[in-house]
Amino acid sequence: MPRDEKKAEPSGFRLSPQLIELLAKLHEIELEDFRMDVGDLEIWVQPGAVASSVIAQAKFAQQAKLKPTEIIEAEFVPPVETYPSKIVEVKLGATKSEGGTRGKSLTIGGETAPAFYNFEMPMPHPPVIALDIFDMKVPLAKAVKMHVKDVMEDPAAWAKLAVEKFGADMLTLHLISVDPLIKDASPKEAVKTVEKVVQAVDVPLMIGGCGDPVKDANVFEAVAETFKGERFLINSLTRDMDVERCAKFVKKNGHVALSFTPMDMNMARELNRKLYDFLPKEDIVMDLTTAALGYGLDYAFTNMERARLAALMGDPELAHPMSSGTTNAWAAREAWMEMAPEWEPRELRGPLWEITTALTLLLAGVDLFMMMHPAAVKTLKDIINQLLGGSSGDAEKLAEWVSSKI
Repeated sequence: MPRDEKKAEPSGFRLSPQLIELLAKLHEIELEDFRMDVGDLEIWVQPGAVASSVIAQAKFAQQAKLKPTEIIEAEFVPPVETYPSKIVEVKLGATKSEGGTRGKSLTIGGETAPAFYNFEMPMPHPPVIALDIFDMKVPLAKAVKMHVKDVMEDPAAWAKLAVEKFGADMLTLHLISVDPLIKDASPKEAVKTVEKVVQAVDVPLMIGGCGDPVKDANVFEAVAETFKGERFLINSLTRDMDVERCAKFVKKNGHVALSFTPMDMNMARELNRKLYDFLPKEDIVMDLTTAALGYGLDYAFTNMERARLAALMGDPELAHPMSSGTTNAWAAREAWMEMAPEWEPRELRGPLWEITTALTLLLAGVDLFMMMHPAAVKTLKDIINQLLGGSSGDAEKLAEWVSSKI
């Protein structure tokens, strides 16, 4: 190399042969902890670059001041998924041709997708609403009592009112009087009460007890044997009961068991496994507990949604229709107590409390609701029909609402 060219070569900046070889192979290298000491640094900007940047910023600022005048239309394609499992179908009630006396039977379950995912798979059966009635006069919130005060001491009349006026799909007859701490009515007396209700209405029935595991088992057995073949939903079998005995008389007499556990999917699996030894899966409905609207409702919704998704993904021990004791919403004081005027009258607040609970759990996948207030029942029915009908909202009203906020 000539001497003058060698002097022109920058001093202190030479690439080693190893770096040159790496650049030849990779075309790019990354240096860590690199430092360069320079004297004078000049930055060259292409002509017009600054002017173009200024013009672009000015245009953006001008556009930002413009308000949109319409909603941009875009096609939405929902993400469709398939699930490897399905929820078991359970039939409630039996007609004369099916061995019972009911005017109709109801089927719940059978879903192959989450609740109301009609874009993936239509729901095979609509959710069912059962109204609560009692075999004796019980304390009720004023907003409920005003509708049933004339029939509270006559369960047969109460049943007819719930079906003929309030539109109940089925009834939950709570045999409260059998409680040893209340009236301690005998199983024979309980059977007589059930007989009156059976004669008064022809919808499927759910038979509830008092919560005492021993007394309930005796009452349920007497009712199951007397009304063999009716496919009553026995409400409920719990872990502290004699599960084998109860499951056997439910199966022998052609009824359905409600498997009740307190907000724990592992407990639900455990109880269902015990029932499988004596009952087919199509004779089991499960209840994971409904907490009153408020902090507890979050737990109830999460538990039920997780159970439904687990079932669809292949968990056979949770693949059962779900029931909800939605009337537990009235256990919240805010549903019935006197409050400040901004909370509205109790006559409205209570039903809203119940319907909010029901609607929340409807979206979690509940198939059977036990409810109490007639307005809450009607509202839930209307919502179910709208969701199943596939009707959509008014797009023009939506556009007006959005534009009014801009």
